[in-house]
Amino acid sequence: MEQHMISAMVKRVREMFIFFFLAIFSKAIGTKPYWKTIAPADSGSNQCLSWRLAVEANNVRGWRTVPIHCLGYIENYMLGGQYEQDVNYIVEQIQSYITDLVVADDGMDAWILDVDDTCLSNIFYYKGKKYGCDPYDPSGFKAWAMKGGCPAIPAVLGLFTKLVEGGFKVFLVTGRDEETLAPATIANLHNQGFIDYERLIFRTQPFKGKSAVVFKSEIRKQLMEEGYRIWGNVGDQWTDLQGECLGNRTFKLPNPMYCVP
Repeated sequence: MEQHMISAMVKRVREMFIFFFLAIFSKAIGTKPYWKTIAPADSGSNQCLSWRLAVEANNVRGWRTVPIHCLGYIENYMLGGQYEQDVNYIVEQIQSYITDLVVADDGMDAWILDVDDTCLSNIFYYKGKKYGCDPYDPSGFKAWAMKGGCPAIPAVLGLFTKLVEGGFKVFLVTGRDEETLAPATIANLHNQGFIDYERLIFRTQPFKGKSAVVFKSEIRKQLMEEGYRIWGNVGDQWTDLQGECLGNRTFKLPNPMYCVP
């Protein structure tokens, strides 16, 4: 046993000597040590991870498309389980927050939920748009929405149900155009289990051409003027959660596929 320990110590000293020799030699000839020249196993994925985190933290703003080299990364994120796990975790935080709220008897305790990629997923549409690498196509998205085939995001559907059963008035606020997309959107929501909400609010003629921040701020302001207390506001875009009358707390769901200005 003693001989074995001595051999191990000798080996360790030899390794340390080689390590320091390489460091001194590298410095002398002006090159980086070998362990600093080895690239990460997947530096491209790491770069795209950094981009996605910067987007979610709102440090990258007004971006129009996903970087083309991140196509595979975003596809894997959206379909490989991480997106679902992230959404589930955020919903868990929302539900924890809800447990501390006391609903009044006057029926004026409210929550606001966005629709697209908050309640309903557009993943099948964006699959055909290279997960956001292609530019936004208004007419293409309108044609997709008219089909009414968006699946519910399971964790948000569960949250919605809990809010309604808990006595909150849930308002669904969407930037979809009321004139053209209301019937298909209503049917889609109902088919996916979003029923018994207090009101579904679309973008109407007075708000056409106005930013999402202006539109949604005005809707929230109107609700508060009606006497509603907004306890929470959930959306996948930062523009869902900016502006006036935001409510007591806001919750951002992940969406690295597109940015609504």
